[in-house]
Amino acid sequence: MATQDLKKMYTNILGDHFPMEMTISFGDQTRVYRKRTWKIMAEDGTADERGVRYGENPNQEAALYELVNGNLMLGDCRFIEPGNGLVSGITVEDMLQVGKHPGKINLTDIDNGLNIIKYLMDRPAAIVLKHNNPCGAAYGGTLAQAFNRANRADRIAAFGGAVVLNRPCDKTTAELLSKNYLEVVCAPEFEAGALEILAGRKNLRVVRMARIDRLADFEKYRYVDFKSLIDGGIIAQQSAVNSIRSAADLKPAVANWKGKEYRVEREPSQMEIDDMIFGWAVEHGVTSNSVIYVKDGCTVGIGTGEQDRVGVAEIAVHKAYIKYADLVCFDTYGIPYAELALQVTRGERDRAQQAAIDARTQQDRAGLPGSVMISDAFFPFRDGADVGIQQGISAILQAGGSARDFETIVACNEADPQVTMKFTGQRSFKH
Repeated sequence: MATQDLKKMYTNILGDHFPMEMTISFGDQTRVYRKRTWKIMAEDGTADERGVRYGENPNQEAALYELVNGNLMLGDCRFIEPGNGLVSGITVEDMLQVGKHPGKINLTDIDNGLNIIKYLMDRPAAIVLKHNNPCGAAYGGTLAQAFNRANRADRIAAFGGAVVLNRPCDKTTAELLSKNYLEVVCAPEFEAGALEILAGRKNLRVVRMARIDRLADFEKYRYVDFKSLIDGGIIAQQSAVNSIRSAADLKPAVANWKGKEYRVEREPSQMEIDDMIFGWAVEHGVTSNSVIYVKDGCTVGIGTGEQDRVGVAEIAVHKAYIKYADLVCFDTYGIPYAELALQVTRGERDRAQQAAIDARTQQDRAGLPGSVMISDAFFPFRDGADVGIQQGISAILQAGGSARDFETIVACNEADPQVTMKFTGQRSFKH
């Protein structure tokens, strides 16, 4: 296949054969869903009424459905009712700038951004996502500061990502956004002048979602989570709920082993508590097994989707070092670290420049000292926690409940300076 044909594959609208309406019955209860389509003007002046561009890959048909009828009660759980559409409620009028019809990954990235940011509505916050995982998440004194921090947390992965903002996008934030190659920007509103700035990015999808203003309400809403199996079967479950919303929800790190009680000796500071609450909210949207590091309301390193906990703790550290070196290089020379390394290899730059960046990264330990280590489940052994402790973390938040919790408690107390730790009493897996 020629190169131009390969490129065209990603710009074509595949189309789909999914029905316009879908009905699901739960015993005597029925829920009705309607397929979402948009009439979007193409460059040649034609307008196609189409749905999702394609699925996870260009050869997979896909469809987006919005709940339009039916209230569901299962046991004592009342599930989300019609009329609360977020991603499934996006209209063509909400698409303030459309480079092309959205694909499944664009929509699921927005959805997971909302899934995280619904817990961060108390102040300006921004999430940058790629392949349905956060690359960077941050609070800020202003929206522009929040996005800048989230973007700088991982400039490499942010390329081609989706951004979800919890405040109206102003001109200052739009200027920062316009300097990146992004696929989607979603915000509750776009202030005067912001759209004109973003218009410089031709293929950027700009989505207005007014309901973000009351996104905190969605904390208490549950939905039915479906997983289809290769044999055509379906696993259905209630959606997860993050119940760690304040210091009162944190549990002491205490364990008993062979008749002896073990307890973490140092209590967390207010800043550490704040980062625990923030980090657990971000963790809620990270593919498991996962370990993340956060500091001052911003992610430092994000490890996702690994099979073992010590491995993902190490990967999150490894990524933090890579991203930190890239950021230092960009701030110093205005180019990515990979470009600097290539120029050094070609003899176009002095190797001392690269060595200086490497030395500073090692000296600063990628900004990890003083951060809070967040684990979405318990540490089966102390080795996972030791990975973070060796990098100078000051605190740990984990589920607790391991038979060997006492080992991790000992690791915290032995650390110099001592590391504090709290348990959540709940796991936060996402698959």
